[in-house]
Amino acid sequence: MTIFSELESQVRSYSRSWPAVFDRAQGSWMFDEDGKKYLDFFAGAGALNYGHNNPHLKKVLIDYLSDDRVVHSLDMFTTARRDFLEAFSKNVLEPRDLDYKVVFPGPGGANAVEAALKLARKITGRESVVNFTNGFHGMTLGALSVTGNSMKRGGAGIPLVHATPMPYDDYFEGEYPDFFYFERLLTDMGSGLNQPAAVIVESVQGEGGMNAARAEWLRNLAELCKKHEILLIVDDIQMGCGRTGGFFSFEEAGIVPDMVTLSKSISGYGLPMALTLVRPELDIWEPGEHNGTFRGISPAFATSAEAIRRYWSDDTLERSTVAKGMLVESRFNALVAAYPEAGLTAKGRGLARGLQFTDAQQAGQVCAEAYQRGLLMETSGPDSEVMKILPALTITDEELTHGLDIIDQCVAAVLGNG
Repeated sequence: MTIFSELESQVRSYSRSWPAVFDRAQGSWMFDEDGKKYLDFFAGAGALNYGHNNPHLKKVLIDYLSDDRVVHSLDMFTTARRDFLEAFSKNVLEPRDLDYKVVFPGPGGANAVEAALKLARKITGRESVVNFTNGFHGMTLGALSVTGNSMKRGGAGIPLVHATPMPYDDYFEGEYPDFFYFERLLTDMGSGLNQPAAVIVESVQGEGGMNAARAEWLRNLAELCKKHEILLIVDDIQMGCGRTGGFFSFEEAGIVPDMVTLSKSISGYGLPMALTLVRPELDIWEPGEHNGTFRGISPAFATSAEAIRRYWSDDTLERSTVAKGMLVESRFNALVAAYPEAGLTAKGRGLARGLQFTDAQQAGQVCAEAYQRGLLMETSGPDSEVMKILPALTITDEELTHGLDIIDQCVAAVLGNG
């Protein structure tokens, strides 16, 4: 028995699929304590868009700590906080003509979601929030209430109320017009649907099965919310910071949400950090009305500012991500064509991609095969039926091709042709 199995809770999950004891990591590679290397197509569940121990960000972090700079600051003013806000405004908000106030709600994505839901209810005086089938927004009670996965919801131990699920894009596979059910409930005085305070949505549902909403569907959703005076919250925790190409995953649709949640890769280095962006007129918090001890982790501000300046002062990374995503799409489409009897489906956008299996067990088997061959990737979807990849955006073409070659081998092995 190891110290992990002896002392650590049964709640751990990733280590069950990847039992190696990891020791070092650099770029798109992780190394276990015996020196075996693994190509990382997981990237901290999207928290490491710029790779492990990115040398540019690592230097900033080491220098920051070596100089005895402020590490913990709650919401006090610091030079690191100012540097981040200036970099974020100049390189992210201003070029996109976005006007948001920045809330630092706490260290994780669920903190950002809780802040958005809480503020939406305060603004509108309403309680109900609309979420979407297969959405995932976090593991705290408010975030769970707008999450679709029944296993995760069951862990709450209490009724999860004040949230109403609606069909996500293509949930009915084109059988009904967009928002046919949602709009009918909003306009029918006998529907029993309370007027919602907000709608919360992901442009691409990462945990829900790599379901990518069409730009038209997102635009129609934004128009519906505006028409009925409902606040629109886009959860960009996993798909933001360039994962789908643009810094925000909703850019392609040309919409401007009322609120945006960011976490995971916003620090650039895998350090805890989260933001809730709100339109200025919605910033009606009383001082201290929403706070937390770890809402001012200054080393994360430092690495985030550097990542934003280095990777978002022009469109080089965005173009690279789109091109690499097209390569993955092409390779996954080739697998779909190669195994017509398996009923595979290629899904996703940018460098958030998935391959859906009709037999859910096969997705897990492919990931297990990949681990044995030195590639880390996970499953997603309500039945874990999707093989999901989230490579670092900084992955080289050679590394990406190497990983895709391994996936080809694993799919062949599982489907009987390897």
